[in-house]
Amino acid sequence: MSGEKRPAPVPRDAIEVEDREPLAPPEWFVERAAAVGVEFEVGEVEKLGKFLAIMLGANERLNLTAITEPEEAWSKHILDSLTLVGALAELPEGARVLDVGTGAGLPGMVLAIAMPQLNFTLMDATAKKIEFLKQTARHIGVTNVEPVCGRSETMAHDRGIKSDSGAARTGGYREQFDAVVARAVGPMATIAELTVGFAKINAPTLLIKGQKADEELAEAALALQMLKVVHAGTIETPSGKIVVLEKRVATPKLYPRADGEPKRAPLGIGSGKRKRPNSDAPKGDA
Repeated sequence: MSGEKRPAPVPRDAIEVEDREPLAPPEWFVERAAAVGVEFEVGEVEKLGKFLAIMLGANERLNLTAITEPEEAWSKHILDSLTLVGALAELPEGARVLDVGTGAGLPGMVLAIAMPQLNFTLMDATAKKIEFLKQTARHIGVTNVEPVCGRSETMAHDRGIKSDSGAARTGGYREQFDAVVARAVGPMATIAELTVGFAKINAPTLLIKGQKADEELAEAALALQMLKVVHAGTIETPSGKIVVLEKRVATPKLYPRADGEPKRAPLGIGSGKRKRPNSDAPKGDA
């Protein structure tokens, strides 16, 4: 019939995330969490279990993780993410934390559940993963997260919009966060370039790395110099290390470079050395 309204077409990449009953944690979980400085309020462990159940349930369709056994997921996804809690504990209530390359919401969603006093932005370049996180947050009842879709190379140059007076900017992502976190897979030089531009001056960038973090830091020494950040310390964890980077001045305007370039040619290593700015150039952003 000509007057009959047809339903709107469903986008080909649309997903629907199913709600699930929480997975019970292993017997060792609460004790090991306490060992890394995490104490839970009522309902938080249940929310973590619900998040894990939803993630594993959606994994076959969305390819979120290679870890499919619940006990291993509690250890390598939930507990590993929680090792960042101590490093974020001194942030004031309402502080903004960015998780770069969040994927399935690791570590950002886990931290948002365990630290409801902070506000978390979860960034990933894959639209389906961001839609998964939006629906999952609603199912769990987590309100202190904002999933956003975009590439770090682009988003880190978004300075927001100038006010009418020109005295301040609103919105944007560059140098807007009180802390930046990432589960860092890849060369330290690449991860640093993709993350530090989001941090405010004097704010930490926290990278979850493996046991070879010290070797990676040595290799990335020139990159950190070019990015105007310093290695402020390394935190030992049961499963690896957390590398703490701190920026003392604004990130140079050049960084991060164009889409894909930080991965193709890690800064300060091989061909990435050609991108080093002139030593007489002004330090930091204008």
